[in-house]
Parts: sequence; C-alpha cells; structure tokens
Amino acid sequence: MPRSVLEEAKLHPAIRQHVAEHEADIVREVQTAIAAHAVVVVGMAANPFPKKARKALDAAGVPYRYLQYGSYFHGWRKRNALKMWTGWPTFPMVFVKGTLVGGATDLEALIASGELKALLA
Repeated sequence: MPRSVLEEAKLHPAIRQHVAEHEADIVREVQTAIAAHAVVVVGMAANPFPKKARKALDAAGVPYRYLQYGSYFHGWRKRNALKMWTGWPTFPMVFVKGTLVGGATDLEALIASGELKALLA
C-alpha cells in the first residue's frame, strides 16, 4: 500500500519552493549520513528510545552514526521536517543501508531475528 503524500501538482506554484526548502538542511544532513554509513540512528535528547536503539547496536557490535536533534523542549520544528520526509512518527528513526527500518523496538526485532546481520551482509 503506497503512503499518501500530497502531490506536488496539488501545491499552488507560489508555495512550492517554500515547501521544498522548509528545513531542507536537516533532511540533507540525514541523507548525507545515510549515504556514508550503513546504519544511522536519528534521535533526540531526553528520549529513552534512541538510547535503547544505540545500546542494542552496541551490544550487537554494529557500528552506527548517531544524529541528535533537540529535545522535548526545543528543535521540534526540525524534527517535524524529518517526520514529514520519512512518514515515521517517532524517534529514533533507524536506517539500515538507506532503508528506514523503524524505531528501537523494530531494530531489536531485526537483531533478534538475525535479519539485521543479513541486511548488512
């Protein structure tokens, strides 16, 4: 089932550039990290789930790049741009070889099943 995303043709021409450039720097930064690292974890301060994902990767001996953006009290606009880009509603966002695999619980399931090793092979 394809994810519902508003078609560009449904954006008035006067706002298309604004939509395209909104917080584009954070999206580019994450895209650059994804291109350079097999595993990327995107998180935020004070949220226990990014830490849970990093601990699971550390325990599995899997190297990763961690990007942290703000906390519950600041940085939500930048994080919202990532949520809009990926469609994933929470943090962390875990990418494996460029594919969003979900959050901490999803990552733990991939590790437990052995699928993470297969994806990295």
